Amino acid sequence: MKKKKITLLFVFAVINIFGQAPTTPKSGNPNSNNKILPPNEIVTNKVMTPLKKVALDQALVLIYDYDGSLFSFDLESEQIGWTVKATDAYTEMCANAVTLLDGVVYVPFINGEIFAIDNQTGKPFWKTRLGNITDQIVLKDQIPVINNGKLYITSQNGNIYALDTKDGSLIWNYKLDSANNDIPVLFFDNKIFTQSGSNFYSFDANTGKLIYQKTFEEPLHGKPVTDGENVFVANEKNVLFALSANKPDVLWEFKFDENQNNVKERIFCKDKKVYFAAQGPEVSSIYAVDSKAGTQIWKTDFKADNVEYIVEESDNIWGYTRKKKLFQIDITNGEIALETKLTTNPISNLEFANDDFLFYYSDAALIQFEFKTQDENEVYLRTSIKDDVYSAYVKMIR
Repeated sequence: MKKKKITLLFVFAVINIFGQAPTTPKSGNPNSNNKILPPNEIVTNKVMTPLKKVALDQALVLIYDYDGSLFSFDLESEQIGWTVKATDAYTEMCANAVTLLDGVVYVPFINGEIFAIDNQTGKPFWKTRLGNITDQIVLKDQIPVINNGKLYITSQNGNIYALDTKDGSLIWNYKLDSANNDIPVLFFDNKIFTQSGSNFYSFDANTGKLIYQKTFEEPLHGKPVTDGENVFVANEKNVLFALSANKPDVLWEFKFDENQNNVKERIFCKDKKVYFAAQGPEVSSIYAVDSKAGTQIWKTDFKADNVEYIVEESDNIWGYTRKKKLFQIDITNGEIALETKLTTNPISNLEFANDDFLFYYSDAALIQFEFKTQDENEVYLRTSIKDDVYSAYVKMIR
């Protein structure tokens, strides 16, 4: 009798997390090695209202502030519309990004919660929690990858999860090699690619069946990207690998400066080329590599500085450095078209509004950067400024 009481108390404790019993992988998925999940990996979800498409309020910009709160800001009225926060959080921190699809905002919080919310009202359709951990970060440097009704994300509890976008319930999960996973996954060819520690994985996106697992000598620390044919990933040192999408074959290796590393999310593909930025103690460089041959096309150096962020926009590479230099590079030849020293310090992505300006978030405000005048206009000003800010994220509703 005592054993039964203890079991019931545990079940009720789990249910109380979101008011609903933990979900199990749908269809009795045999490809999950976590069919019975321990408490720190368990998935619980609660539906508030049925998911539906929502019209876009294009006057809004979403600001995922560095204190961990997500809010909408009306660019016309210059007022905050709605605010969403985690139920609880180990520390005040953003450290993630949001995905907007069909008017629904999918936002992960560091405590392991993921919300699907209405872009107009901020009201949640559903809430899901990965694990019951309250004393550490569970989701870090993640952006929900969504395709065909599934949301894919990796976590600091050692798992990759596939959730149903309708209600946030678990479809499949897999226990990865490393506990700490802070790189977004890649969806390509109905497969999910991700790195974890020194291993690279390919899964069937629908079932979670492991297609292949490739072990490398060094840990992998770059976001996987694709040119539409093969997959590319960088290790934690100075090697970029090209892999087959269907089998664990390394097609080529590109070694960049041995004093550079830390590619992480500073990588993308376009027109059968791989572009990435690597950091170094004296020189940070942006490389363009032929995705077929693995040969260097061009390289642009930033001396005595480090490239913090890059993105492709209209056949240009935009980004900024640790020393607050905003730059624009011609993607065809690597020549710098614009380089300016900012007075504000970017800590977010660059969000291009139109041909006249872009937005980014600084430690003090949402900044509108004018291309012609190079003015930095404060659109939204924080009431307080914190030290040692990790990151923020900006997303226009469109």
